[in-house]
Parts: sequence; structure tokens; C-alpha cells
Amino acid sequence: MKQEVLLKSESYFKSYIIILGYNVNIKNKRSKMDKILEMLKLQQQLNDSTNGLNWEDGITKNGKQINWRRCIYLEAAELVESYPWKHWKDIDASPDYENIKIEIVDIWHFVMSEALRIYKTQNLGSIDDIASMISTMVEFDTFSQNDSGELLDSYIQIELVEDMIATLFCQNDINTLVISFLTMSSKLNLKLPQLYQLYIGKNILNRFRQDHGYKEGTYIKVWNGLEDNVVMQKILNENSDILPDNLYKKLQESYPV
Repeated sequence: MKQEVLLKSESYFKSYIIILGYNVNIKNKRSKMDKILEMLKLQQQLNDSTNGLNWEDGITKNGKQINWRRCIYLEAAELVESYPWKHWKDIDASPDYENIKIEIVDIWHFVMSEALRIYKTQNLGSIDDIASMISTMVEFDTFSQNDSGELLDSYIQIELVEDMIATLFCQNDINTLVISFLTMSSKLNLKLPQLYQLYIGKNILNRFRQDHGYKEGTYIKVWNGLEDNVVMQKILNENSDILPDNLYKKLQESYPV
């Protein structure tokens, strides 16, 4: 009888541990999805502010045409330029890994914008639905991890960027484009935790730019010899838990006016 009770208790305990582990996994998954959702909401707000409401129809409040796919492949070209790929110039140079991260974040801005556009114009669902779609992709599991993978050869990294560009030109499906981005970003070792931090930083920097004459052409991009992206990264590196409003204030303090 005691042995039977013991076995039942042991079975119950194991079941509890399994359920507890399952709940922890669900909670972690939810937390990661929340990061995607927050970035999507911030991107929506930035686009609404910069381009005007209903920008999803493809025209800004100033009558300019919007093409997010063009934005993506031109940013991808800038990403390739961060590598010393030219066989006739700077042959001993190293990749600019700090700028590589920034360019990937810039691409992410435009991938999200394209997803927001498609989901609204094709009535596919809400921002929450986009976040759910991304977080349930198989590739998201690797992308959301905190560890760094193998540092790939520069030419292999460039090929990964070019694979994403090929997907952009050859596939109209937004899911395929997102998968291609997640794969590229993961293998270039910019995963969700750091992407999220840099995205928040770049989002605030973009807002700061708009507030200080970026559209009018009066914005100063080089601050005391450093590009504003670099200044933003330095602030984040020195204040890893900084809140968005405080980051804006730090940028204001550093701006050369």
C-alpha cells in the first residue's frame, strides 16, 4: 500500500514537473513574442508619424510613393558594403560588425513595415496576428536564443544576405521574406535579444531625427566626429537597461547644437 502511494506520488510529481516546465516554456515564448509585438507597434507608430495615417496604401502624407521592398534591397546593399568584398581595394580590411548590426536593424524596420502593409491592405489580421505568425515560425526558435553561433566566413555571410535579396525579388509571400530575414539575422549572429535592444535604440533615434529636421535636410548626422548611429550604440552599451525616454534625453544632450 505504501509502495503504491509512493509510486502515485512520484508519478504526480513528475507530471507536475512536466507541466511546470511546459508553462515556463510557454511563458518564455510569450515573452519573446511580446518583444516582436512591441517592435511592430513602435514601427506602426513611427510610420504613422513620419508618413501619415493610411501609409499602408503606398503614399505618404506628402504624396511620395512608398516601396518597402526597394528600401529592403537598398539597405541590404549597404549591409554588403560593410564587408571588405572588393578584390581590388582594402583587401586586408575586416568586416565592420558594428555597422552590420545597424544595417540588419534597418532592414528589420522595412520588413516589419511590409508585413504591416500587407496585413492591413489584404485584411489578413491585426498586429497581434503578425507577432503570432512570426513567433510560431520554426526559424524563430533559433532566432530568439541568446547564444552566439559560429562566426561564418565573410563571403558566406554575404551569400546569406544575397539569399534574402533573392527571396525578396522572387517571392511575394511575406512569410517567406520574414523566414529569410530570421535565417540571415540568426546566422550573422544578431538574434532577438540584441536586435530588440538595437531596434528600440534606432526607433528612438529615428524619432529624434524627425524632431530635429531630418525631412527638411537640416539634421546634423555627424556628432563631434561620430555618426549618430555610433553615438546611439555607445549610449546603449553604457546603459543596457536605459528606458526609451531616457535614451531620447541622452541623444538630446549629445546633439551638437
